[in-house]
Order: sequence, then C-alpha cells, then structure tokens
Amino acid sequence: MIRCEKLFGFQRGPRLVLRMKDDQHRFLSLMGQLPVRLTAEQAGWVLNCQPHDIPALIHARMLKPLGNPSANGAKYFATADLLETAKDRSWLVKMTTVINQHWQKQNFRKKCHSAKGSQNGASSLVSLEKVVGG
Repeated sequence: MIRCEKLFGFQRGPRLVLRMKDDQHRFLSLMGQLPVRLTAEQAGWVLNCQPHDIPALIHARMLKPLGNPSANGAKYFATADLLETAKDRSWLVKMTTVINQHWQKQNFRKKCHSAKGSQNGASSLVSLEKVVGG
C-alpha cells in the first residue's frame, strides 16, 4: 500500500477536502493509503478527470490498463504509474488536450447528426478537422 501523505504532500483531515465528494474523500483517506491497483473511476479521481474521460485517454495511449482487458471489460491501472505520470506537467497538458479534443469531436458529431440536412458531407469532415486541429 502507498501512503497518501507521502504521495500527495498533505495531511489527512479537513485540508484534504477541497470540494471533493464524500466517496472520493473516503477513498483517498482509506487508512491513509491508496490501493496499488485502481479502477477507471478511481484513476479519474487521482487525475482529477471524469470516469468517462478514461476511455479517451486509453484510446490516445495516454493510459495503459494493467494486463490485456477485453474492450468492454473492467480496466485497472497501477497507482504508482498514475502518480508518476501525474507529476509530469507536459503529460498533464497532453492529457487535457486529448480530453478536450475528444469532447469537441463528440459534440461535433452529435451536432452534425442532429442536423441531418447537411448538403455536403465532405465539408463536415473538413470542419471537424479544423475543430480538432487534425
């Protein structure tokens, strides 16, 4: 088990709770230690992102689940790996960019799908590339 105080540089107690959900607080203060293996939701808590962002990070090869889980299987992540990469500012910038681009694409697809009367499908693809910088 890994000690929270050493990894995050804070004491357990009221200072830990900075607008954190109760279950997140309980998770992170679990006997002052983190488990060595985290679920996707727990990995999101550590990285301060949403659980639905984790698949986008896996797809972009920013996160590597432990083992070889099936596409629709539960994914687990090494706590030590997550904490190490979370210290890297350039990795955090890439992570933020990947998440932002993922949701821009999703929102664009949703917008295009709802506006079915598009005259030129090719122009939609060009617009999508402009939105995500591809």
